[in-house]
Amino acid sequence: MRSHLGAAPILPSPPPRFTADAMTSGMSLSMFGRQVYAVLAKDLLLEWRTKDSLSAMLVFALLVLVTFNFALDLRPDLLASVGPGVLWVAVVFGSTLGLGRTFAVERDAGTLDGLLIAPLDRAALFAAKLLGNLALMAIVEIVCVPAFAILFNVAIDVFAVVVTLAAGTVGLGAVGTLLSAVAANTRAREVMLPVLLFPILVPVLIGVVQATGLAMGSVSARDMPWLSLLLAFDAIYVAVGAVAMEYVLED
Repeated sequence: MRSHLGAAPILPSPPPRFTADAMTSGMSLSMFGRQVYAVLAKDLLLEWRTKDSLSAMLVFALLVLVTFNFALDLRPDLLASVGPGVLWVAVVFGSTLGLGRTFAVERDAGTLDGLLIAPLDRAALFAAKLLGNLALMAIVEIVCVPAFAILFNVAIDVFAVVVTLAAGTVGLGAVGTLLSAVAANTRAREVMLPVLLFPILVPVLIGVVQATGLAMGSVSARDMPWLSLLLAFDAIYVAVGAVAMEYVLED
């Protein structure tokens, strides 16, 4: 509104934008956490109602395990060497279906534009999507690991395998979440995500298969600090994803 003295109109200030630099204060960290919670709660509630991603991931992962069980007649002395690769093929292939829907659902429903114009930190969006993917992947692994042990009749050190699975899942989820945003902007996004994901994921897959083999008592796995390497890759992928999300989502 213009005053009678001809002063410039007073416009409302734009909503605050929380960047990585602003997150150093306690108030910004609190807002960052609320943003992550809001997006994560929305995604989990939607998945709870539809179960589209989770059902597809579970069915595909179990199908891979059953197929390998009938295709490979493994002797007991080879199970510890070949089994980790079989398990992670099932986990990666099943998880790819869910990762591909991370941003594709938002774009198809028209809600991605709303998220981009909202005063939402891109790192918070990445963190929320990553946590949602990790939750779905954890459910898949909780089902697949006992199914793998039963189908292949292999003994598993539960604690060692769980720690290894957790380290590998974080790296897989971080890369898949970031590349899902990239693939969502393409027409052939169902094909583009695996093409982009699998080459970048090679270091994590090598480390996690070897670490899982050691956890299962494989004599062919190289005795190296695979878990430390996995944690290092996890930190790199998560940091790069949080920073790159700002540029990936720009049209």
